[in-house]
Order: sequence, then C-alpha cells, then structure tokens
Amino acid sequence: MAAPEVHHLFHNPIADHSFSADRKTLAIARDTTVELYGRVGSAFKLKDELKGHDKTVTSVDIAPNSGRIPTPQGYKPTLVLLRINRAATFVRWSPSETKFAVGSGDRLIAVCYFEQENDWWVSKHLKKPIRSTVTTVGWHPNSVLLAAGSTDAHARVFSSFIKGVDARPEPTAWGERLPFNTVCGEYMNNSAGWIHSVAFSPSGDALAYAAHDSSITVVYPSAPEQPPKAVISINTQLLPFMSLIWNGESEIIAAGHDCEAFRFRGGINGWQLTGALEAKGRPGLGDQREESALNMFRQMDLKGKVKDDTQLKTVHQNTITMIRPYETSGASVRKFSSSGVDGRVVIWTL
Repeated sequence: MAAPEVHHLFHNPIADHSFSADRKTLAIARDTTVELYGRVGSAFKLKDELKGHDKTVTSVDIAPNSGRIPTPQGYKPTLVLLRINRAATFVRWSPSETKFAVGSGDRLIAVCYFEQENDWWVSKHLKKPIRSTVTTVGWHPNSVLLAAGSTDAHARVFSSFIKGVDARPEPTAWGERLPFNTVCGEYMNNSAGWIHSVAFSPSGDALAYAAHDSSITVVYPSAPEQPPKAVISINTQLLPFMSLIWNGESEIIAAGHDCEAFRFRGGINGWQLTGALEAKGRPGLGDQREESALNMFRQMDLKGKVKDDTQLKTVHQNTITMIRPYETSGASVRKFSSSGVDGRVVIWTL
C-alpha cells in the first residue's frame, strides 16, 4: 500500500470533512466555523471561513456536482427552514442533490428540498418511530431511501419520497410503494449501544451500521414487510468505530477510537474482520533507532523513563471521527480520506 498523504491542519478536533468533486477544495467542521482549504501544490491552505454559526458545527457536506455546502444549522446566504428545537447533529446530500437530510436532537430527521418560488429550502420531518437523538444518516443510491442511526440503539431505513421532487423509484428489496415516512426496516443493536454510522452498499441491497459496542452489523433485506435474509453482526475486541464506508459489495472499512482503519470482508454467508489497514510503526519513524547514552539518561532524568511513548504507532494520534470515499472506480474505492480529533486529514490508497 502506498504511503498515506497526511495533512496536519491544526491542533483542534475535526468533527467532519468533505472534499469537492475535483478534490481541490476541502471543507472542515471546526468549532463554530466551517473552514475552506484550497490545494496548493501538495498541501492545503486556508482560503475562506464560513462564520454563520454561534454553536459548534458538527457536520459538513459538499454536494459533488453543484458544490453547495450545507451545515447542520443552515447555509448562508440561502435560508433553510429546519423547524427543529434541538441541535442539528449530522447532514448529508442525497445522490441526486435535490435534497439533503439533517439528523437532530429533536428526535427527527429534517429532509430539506428547495422551494423555487420562495428561494429557500423547506423541510419535511421523519419522526416515527425515532425515540432519541439521530447521530448519523446515509442515503440509498436511489435518493429516496434513507438510513439513520440514533442513540436509542436502532438503525432504521425510511422512505423520504417527496412528490414533485423525486421520481418514482424502482421497486427494491426494501419496499415498492414508498410514501414519505414509511419505515422499511428497523434493527436494534444487541448491546443497546448508540449507532455511530450507517451506510448502504453501492447496490443499495445491503445496509451496514457501527455501534458503540465495537460491532459492525450488516443487514440483507429479503422483500417488503418480510424478515431480512440475514442480519450479520461482527463483534470485535477493538474500541468503538465512529465511521464506516463500503468498498464494493464485499468489503467494509471502519475507523474510530482505535485511531486507525480496519477492513472487514464477507457477504450474505458471513463477515469477518481481516485486519488493520496500517502496518505497525508510523511512516518515517524508525522504531529501532538507537538512543545515545546521553539521551537515555536525559529521558530518565526528565520523564523517569528511557523512551518517549506518548506517540502512537498510527498515523492518526487520536480518535478518527469520519472516513469518506476520496477516489472511486465504479463501486470500488481506490482512495479514502479520514479526519480526527488530532486535527489531521489523511488520504489513504487501497
């Protein structure tokens, strides 16, 4: 595997990140602002800041084609009517870019679409049967089905069909007739852990979600209003995963509190953890480096130990909060990006 491309932007946590389609612009959710970085040579330099928020920005997403950037509290200068009374937590554009979904602490998802005559974005609410904060959302390729995870330990699949905005979707294993707020699937984590990430496979025929009990679950639906063909949970001895993506139909990449990405492979007959993406030992750091006697005694005197073990052997030095496809070829991911609490954005080659 090629060496990762590491960009240490600052020493503050990154809640979310998103690249433009041409990969020349990088949007970062940092504290109460969205920072826009432009690629200059091999580095990213700060070129603009969106300061329309007075509370922490928790999510950001650049629409691949139009380049629009929604954030969970609205987007300037176009007005967004979310109609929620609690924090907005997560936002993602639909593949068609005619809608975006905003998860919230108001126990609902605001599905937003543009109203041309008033020049603003309005929303319809997915409410039932959500019983707590929505932590994550993920779109189906048809831009109608929407997966969501929440702190009530459930991953759910909803229809977000809006007449006049969406074309009638083709029937799928998730459902055929799909009025707005139809619940097409509802799955509970075995340990009642929060759901941190959800994602449909490239075909849309499977759903994966990561929970706080350090598990990944993959659901294969069978037919509308029928039990799924399979629900496969992969339990691990790792720390919880915060984000996951699909690489084709048979591989999932997940990352989180272990500060590195892991690969899972399988199918409807079973899934398994196949290992970490990184080779142990950070690039450019010689772990076998000999220490001089003078330096050894200096470390003993200053820190009471011979070696400085505060550096992790992973590229990220703290929790990875988000991973996203960076470069794809059909359904396969060639490169993906990660961001974390350590203020780094890293581009990985598979």
